[in-house]
Amino acid sequence: MRRLSALLALAALAAGCGRDGGSSGTAASGDAPVVLAASSLTDVFESIGPDAKFTFAGSDELASEIQEGAPADVYAAASPKYPTQLNEEGLVDEPQIFATNRLVIVVPSGNPAGIKSVADMAKPGVKVVVGAEGVPIGDYTRTVLESMGQTAVLDNVVSNEDDVKGVLAKVASGDADAGFVYVTDAKAAGDDVEAIELPDSAQAKVEYPIAIVTDAEHEEAARQFVDLVLSDEGQQALREAGFGPP
Repeated sequence: MRRLSALLALAALAAGCGRDGGSSGTAASGDAPVVLAASSLTDVFESIGPDAKFTFAGSDELASEIQEGAPADVYAAASPKYPTQLNEEGLVDEPQIFATNRLVIVVPSGNPAGIKSVADMAKPGVKVVVGAEGVPIGDYTRTVLESMGQTAVLDNVVSNEDDVKGVLAKVASGDADAGFVYVTDAKAAGDDVEAIELPDSAQAKVEYPIAIVTDAEHEEAARQFVDLVLSDEGQQALREAGFGPP
């Protein structure tokens, strides 16, 4: 409880110290940093910075929004690919890796299709859902399947989702027999799904970078939010959610 209180106090400070000023514990909406973040960060970022203004979606979609000039102060992605690209275009500062993750197979509660391994996902009649190509979870999934020599699984794909939350929802509802998500998403889903671990040798390198948008309207609030994510309190919240260290 003491750690949570400290975390929330820091979060309020981060949201309340934007460029427009503001000294109260609860920030005015104009002072809060606008954070664009990967869907898999939804729960943990909302706990770390409850007063920030969030948009959660696929990392590729969010990168496109920044390129098109959408209001944004901070960008946090589930892959270095897009932050690096935006940095090269001069749209965000140099990204910093703040967390890592792992992929797991998820199946609906009760595992009606009897999935026990990646190979089972390639059997006739199995309905698989994955992230679309270009979306980090989709690219990581294809990397894992290639490394395991199991690309035949893709023949059973019934849906390519725009983000990891879409994959999780299709599996949890029973619309699909299995899918690939991050271990953090499987943990957050609780009893709605069952997780099947992948071998360490097959894991993709899943890294999460964060960067301040170059023309951030609330630059100071953005820096405070990034500092909070990188702080001991922020890192502990990430660990508790199942993320690995940078």
